Amino acid sequence: MAEVKVTLEVGHDGVAVITIFNPPVNALAVSIIAGLKEKFDEAARRSDVKAIVLTGNGGRFSGGFDINVFEKVHKTGDVSLMPDVSVDFVVNTLEDSKKPVVAAVEGLALGGGLELALGCHARIAAPRTQLGLPELTLGVIPGFGGTQRLPRLAGLPKAIEMMLFSKPIMSEEGKKLGLIDAIVPSQELLKVSRLWALDIVEMRKPWVRSLHRTDKLCSLSEAREIIRVARQQARKTAPNMPQHQVCLDAIEDGIIHGGYSGVLKEAKVFKELVLSDTSRGLVHVFFAQRATSKVPNVTDVGLKPRHIKKVAVIGGGLMGSGIATALLLSNVYVVLKEINTEYLQKGIKMIEANVKGLVTKGKLTRDKADKALSLLKGSLDYSDFKDVDMVIEAVIESVPLKQKIFGELEKVCPSHCILATNTSTIDLNIVGEKTSSQERIVGAHFFSPAHVMPLLEIVRTEKTSAQVILDLLTVGKLIKKVPVVVGNCTGFAVNRAFFPYTQGAHILVNSGVDVFRIDRIISNFGLPMGPFQLQDLAGYGVALAVGKEFANAFPDRTFRSPLVELLVKNGRNGKNNGKGYYTYEKGSRPKPDLSVLPIIEESRRITNIMPGGKPLSVTDREILEIILFPVVNEACRILDEGVVIRAADLDIASVLGMSFPSYRGGIVFWADTIGPKHIYATLKKWSGVYGDFFRPSRYLEERAAEGLPLSAPASSSPSSRSRM
Repeated sequence: MAEVKVTLEVGHDGVAVITIFNPPVNALAVSIIAGLKEKFDEAARRSDVKAIVLTGNGGRFSGGFDINVFEKVHKTGDVSLMPDVSVDFVVNTLEDSKKPVVAAVEGLALGGGLELALGCHARIAAPRTQLGLPELTLGVIPGFGGTQRLPRLAGLPKAIEMMLFSKPIMSEEGKKLGLIDAIVPSQELLKVSRLWALDIVEMRKPWVRSLHRTDKLCSLSEAREIIRVARQQARKTAPNMPQHQVCLDAIEDGIIHGGYSGVLKEAKVFKELVLSDTSRGLVHVFFAQRATSKVPNVTDVGLKPRHIKKVAVIGGGLMGSGIATALLLSNVYVVLKEINTEYLQKGIKMIEANVKGLVTKGKLTRDKADKALSLLKGSLDYSDFKDVDMVIEAVIESVPLKQKIFGELEKVCPSHCILATNTSTIDLNIVGEKTSSQERIVGAHFFSPAHVMPLLEIVRTEKTSAQVILDLLTVGKLIKKVPVVVGNCTGFAVNRAFFPYTQGAHILVNSGVDVFRIDRIISNFGLPMGPFQLQDLAGYGVALAVGKEFANAFPDRTFRSPLVELLVKNGRNGKNNGKGYYTYEKGSRPKPDLSVLPIIEESRRITNIMPGGKPLSVTDREILEIILFPVVNEACRILDEGVVIRAADLDIASVLGMSFPSYRGGIVFWADTIGPKHIYATLKKWSGVYGDFFRPSRYLEERAAEGLPLSAPASSSPSSRSRM
């Protein structure tokens, strides 16, 4: 492991070069910050030092403050673990230094890394250096003076955009804005930075303390208007995240009362935000995402991933075309197989539309789009399968069809070829039961649209080999997905955890609660849309098919609502035909369709579950709990059965697969913030009204009784057992 340190070297020219060594991104660990303070104090004392250059080792300036410290603060509740960098170091040591300091910036300067550079008296950058302040994605605001210096160097509108949207820029744009003083080739970076520092000493270049600058700030009335508009926008785009408004508060304070006052305000509110539930949730998701790639007995046994160069995709529908698109965009050769020419052409056109759509949005260059599409070949038979490294089957959810395909694949594919299925619910053992290659069979469950949604569930059976899992983990990362390894069961991890979600909503509607109120409450909680609008979007055929699978697998906790069947009978299919719970007109947002109310009334008459025959009277909070607590309950069963390796895997899967709000930390993390005791008591209460659908799981009951969090390792609960 490389040594973490800060070095100081003084050249014959009298310039001290202070270098950060903390690979891979020179994160500002507490020891690094202490080392910087020590080396700057030394440079200030030494008579042979005229000026200072601050840089990073290994082609990177700094990726920012060490996020591990956030995790320690969250575990202990001790905010004093956060070093006082903003005033103590950046103002007193850097900015108020009696010797000029120049930042030599290369590769990236993000978060605290950029803030250190902003505190220097000039910034020289290599080409294509990334500059940004992404702290809001962790539930905090820039804490080393960024809320004050960035507006003074880049102008208020751009600074707000960079901070509120965590939107980095390149050094070329930074130069135009005045954030960067000069861009020079990488090999000349240190030489030019040293000369620049000496030019400041000799007064040939200006000695600029950015905290004292006001020339880039607009008038007070203009600034207040810009901030007002930004506040309004943040309320719409981030209604449940306090850091956006707090960031604007700090910026505004500095404009009204001066930069130093703004720095003090920033430091104070930063420490308050670190302890917020939002920061706890977002930091948990940050680490949870990184942990998914660590799979016991797969990634820790010395296996090397095999190179996957050519993949066959069977089925060119919505899922198959999306999967093929994701592979092509990562330079993987794809054979798309369909049963006839018409379907094949449709599939190819969908792939072309996906790729061209990215070009239109500016996310892909035309050259890269052309290259991606050149790697695609259509096929109506298995003649191109003789040299494929992996096959992903993405046909309809039919057991006989899938079994037939896998029987054929075993005969035509090479012996090393991975045989993957994109099924969302069917047991993999059933899919592969008629083959003799069960060690090669694995689930590659993408979420729709497959080229956009970031989650990939890797589903393994007890027979799937570690090599196959490792190879699919590698492919997942190659195509920019977050792969989560899960066990084999109906619905796997995400769909199984969330199957009670829609059912809870249907219980409420059939009990007399307004359908649009339910959707509104769920949206306000932070999901992109409520369960009924989601049903409209997915189409009712999907709802009926999935509902049937889960009813067969878990009959004891399934609520059978006739509502979707009644909607279909009425000629509705959601967004697909513009008729559902909402009306859909091009160019406008979905609007509640009041003509659906008589159909809902008919469903209520059939189910006849209104308590005492009257509409159920519930608070907004109770609605939220009736819908989400059964999801938590099913998540408990998933944890108990060892379907996921760790609770955090289910958290990241819920965030990336179901768009559960990341600032709430995922479904299990959120449940732990509520407390297992309250969830258990609530489910117990509703099970008395509606029966087994709400019956608390054994895992939840034990955790509530023992006062343990749901996310505690399985070994701490007597009932837990692992199948992974």
